[in-house]
Amino acid sequence: MITTRGRVTGSAVTTAVGFIEHPGGVLVVAAGSEVADWALNLRSDARCTATIGDTTRAYEARELNESARSDAIRDLILKYGTPAERLGRGPAFELSPSSAGDRS
Repeated sequence: MITTRGRVTGSAVTTAVGFIEHPGGVLVVAAGSEVADWALNLRSDARCTATIGDTTRAYEARELNESARSDAIRDLILKYGTPAERLGRGPAFELSPSSAGDRS
């Protein structure tokens, strides 16, 4: 689950997203649409939290360039299979652990 700040409301918005975890706790996520609200929220405010199991951690998002985006989408499709077929239509992000800390 990823929680972003709504770009219009300013309220916390939580959405289920697929992810790939890289060394150092970095997560890679991708939207299935150019207008996915959570992705637009990250473009507006890069700060977010992600919850995996019982652990919630603060992250800073960075939108991936085309080459890294293609790699991310390939890896997500390999992990999740054909239900991820819409991937590639929206932006992809790298979420790096933030110094804001963890909340378990």
